[in-house]
Amino acid sequence: MTDATILFRDALQAVYGPLDWLPLPDGTIHRFRVPDDKPGTLNGWYVLYLDGIASGAFGSWKAGGASTWCSREPVDQARHQREAEQHQRQQQTTKLVNRWWRNARRAAPDHPYLVAKGVRSYGLRQRGADLLVPLYLDGRLVNLQRIAPDGAKRFLPGGRVKGTYSPLGIIEPSSVLCICEGWATAASLHQHGGYVVAAAMNAGNLIPAAMGLRSRYPGQAIVIAGDDDRLTDGNPGRKAANAAAAAVGGQVAFPEWPEGAPDDLTDFNDLANWKLANVQA
Repeated sequence: MTDATILFRDALQAVYGPLDWLPLPDGTIHRFRVPDDKPGTLNGWYVLYLDGIASGAFGSWKAGGASTWCSREPVDQARHQREAEQHQRQQQTTKLVNRWWRNARRAAPDHPYLVAKGVRSYGLRQRGADLLVPLYLDGRLVNLQRIAPDGAKRFLPGGRVKGTYSPLGIIEPSSVLCICEGWATAASLHQHGGYVVAAAMNAGNLIPAAMGLRSRYPGQAIVIAGDDDRLTDGNPGRKAANAAAAAVGGQVAFPEWPEGAPDDLTDFNDLANWKLANVQA
């Protein structure tokens, strides 16, 4: 007799009432007398499997219909195991992240990525040729985004990304907190507008990052500075920004494109650099 067998009988009893026998977990269909049916009748049926994740089905040929059953215990155990392993990987990565950050040098102001984006380094560090962008969660450094000279971006494998953000400026009660996607966009908003900004690093992390910041700063005025992916079906940047603003009770802002601005420009960094180029021209 196994726990799964007892749980399966409990499921049967929840439908048909008390049973004085235990189901056989042999994967074949068995018939049984449904309580309150006439003596000698075998209108009930069941089948129970214990290989892999315990599962089964049962019903009544007289009443019609059927129900399926699955023991969640192995599934839950597997989920808990995965979560524990993921947490362990994240903890190991956090240690590596902090070691890399401590040992990294200050980012070179002429790093090709910073030059291409037209922004200052704002405390970024550098390891080899890669810029290191710090990602925080509840005030703790938990991951890094590495940016290569050609702009290729990678997070440290195994590290936490969901809900993390990279801050520029000091959040004060009277300040407006802008939340955007990429770090270069955040740097442009901070550099040209003086805003306090948190970069969520990508559209998919806008809501988790915004909700984490809202929880940490419940009274803060929040503006989601969204990307405007005009050439992408469904405009995912605009969609994600609107959803994040709704989730935290914030406002939303998008670049206002001047006449003549190319359609492939998408964010506030693109806008700042295009304006600068056209003013100089």
